[in-house]
Amino acid sequence: MKKFIIEFGMGMDFHGQDVNKAAGKAIKDAISRSCLIGLNEIHGLTEENLNEKMMIEAIIGVSRPEDLNTEELKKLFPVGKVTITARKGGLTTAGLFFPGFGDTDDTIEAAIVCVTVSV
Repeated sequence: MKKFIIEFGMGMDFHGQDVNKAAGKAIKDAISRSCLIGLNEIHGLTEENLNEKMMIEAIIGVSRPEDLNTEELKKLFPVGKVTITARKGGLTTAGLFFPGFGDTDDTIEAAIVCVTVSV
């Protein structure tokens, strides 16, 4: 098995301090920057075997990794066998406090993700 694609993404939840929303945005940011074209010719990937042969590892850093719903976040990847590792990281920074927007305090939650694709 060889590692081919390493992507990085960042996402923020400006209101609500939700680590899952921030992580979801980070995943979408990371996978929107890549194209896996050519891997089918090199490694014989087809529609039938893509989910078996492609391994995706996502390492997500957020301030409260214990709150991540990794099973829901896996659904954001369109193909492959996905594993997610949650780590303490990301960033919490000052923001605005508007209870009507779902805020519980005046912070912004930022997540960072590293996605590695292996075949």
